[in-house]
Amino acid sequence: MHNDSRYRTILLFGPPGAGKGTQGKILGSIPGFLHVASGDVFRSLDPASQLGKIFADYSSRGALVPDDLTVKMWEEHTRNLTAQGTYNPNSELLMLDGIPRNLNQARLMDEHIQVLSLVHLGCEDEDTMVERLSRRALKENRADDAREDVVRHRLKVYEQETQPLIDHYSPSLVSVVDALGTPAEVLQGVLKVVVPVQRSCFPDGVET
Repeated sequence: MHNDSRYRTILLFGPPGAGKGTQGKILGSIPGFLHVASGDVFRSLDPASQLGKIFADYSSRGALVPDDLTVKMWEEHTRNLTAQGTYNPNSELLMLDGIPRNLNQARLMDEHIQVLSLVHLGCEDEDTMVERLSRRALKENRADDAREDVVRHRLKVYEQETQPLIDHYSPSLVSVVDALGTPAEVLQGVLKVVVPVQRSCFPDGVET
């Protein structure tokens, strides 16, 4: 019996180039998981709604949406997904990607989500990650992003912003998966973490 009314959630973290988006999309296509990325939340806003207008205002100025509003937008998006029948909290785990973005958001979301696991696509070898990001930037014709100093700065900023966020949760919930394998190898590592969580939540199996 699930007595906690909060959404049962798995958080997905990873530095730029770790393949977080790829893994999130694959997992979201597996019955029993619903993948929600922060971009989905903002894209789903009705431009005519109050929150949609507020988001447009911040976006047009190139400003970050304040944390409390971001969480409100996420909350509304999740409620809508439930109302539409896209998400069933009683049979699906929510997999959040890119939200919470910082410690303040994590604290605000504590009353809404029950975090069962935190999957961190990590990389001990920064040089390899720098090389991977540089190659990706060139492939996507973003020459400025291919510069080593720019890439290393992005990785450093990610680490500074994300570590306090990871520290907010119990170490027993955190699993580091090596992000440097092939997408299939990384997926294998992620599944080893999330499948037991899914099984413990839904011991009778998940509808397919």
